[in-house]
Amino acid sequence: MKIATWNVNSIRQRITRVEEWLKDKKPDILLMQEIKCETHLFPDSVFESLGYQCYVLGQKSYNGVAIISRLPAQASLYDLPHWENPHQQTRYIEITLKDFSCGPFKNFPLKIGNLYAPNGNSGGEEGLTHKLSFFESLYQYTKSLMNKNGHFLFAGDYNICPTPLDYAPQALSENDALRHPLVQEAYKKLIWSGLTDILRAQHPSERIYTFWDYQKLSWERNIGMRIDHFLLSPTLAENTLFSWINKEEREKEKPSDHVPVMLEIQES
Repeated sequence: MKIATWNVNSIRQRITRVEEWLKDKKPDILLMQEIKCETHLFPDSVFESLGYQCYVLGQKSYNGVAIISRLPAQASLYDLPHWENPHQQTRYIEITLKDFSCGPFKNFPLKIGNLYAPNGNSGGEEGLTHKLSFFESLYQYTKSLMNKNGHFLFAGDYNICPTPLDYAPQALSENDALRHPLVQEAYKKLIWSGLTDILRAQHPSERIYTFWDYQKLSWERNIGMRIDHFLLSPTLAENTLFSWINKEEREKEKPSDHVPVMLEIQES
């Protein structure tokens, strides 16, 4: 089973780009962030013509998350549990696949959470606090799922560079929220709870980026960051065959500033 995550930076602007990519890579499931459109304006028909069912949580002009799947699924959550979301930002959606078999667990449901975490750089201290509360809620939800010994993953745009290996030296200032010590600690807390950052686990020493800003010739100078991640429960991590990025998407016409991240899980 192939699963991908991609911050598309406006689905209506990138629809041709995404459609071509789907026809080429043929993932079973794609998680998209920053769709930047209201739910009823999402181009469902394009994806349905390719055999995908759409699960969408949109917002006008900002944020927005969507999952498309060729496998039978049902939407199970439209917000992150326990998270105080006063502005009703659309940052989390989850689907559940029934009867998924992987490793020693047979016919368990598989939960797939698609997240677009707050950036944390706007609003001063309040913005950072809002970001940290998102990750504390994700941690609490992770613990509850770990206690059930099921299959689950969280993927998307985390807006975190976990280590210095995950950003070019010129990419971030010392006080940027993407590398703030408290934010990095929040990410480590998720890992210590038992999740696996699968791309880093399979490529432990490579300087891999998933985002290049449109400004300052960041792509041309390779001033990038790795902020799009897959965090997997233990059984999924143990049975992941490959994880990789589609870096070539960034150099195509009218690209997103992010590239797709993909993995392949061996079912049993």
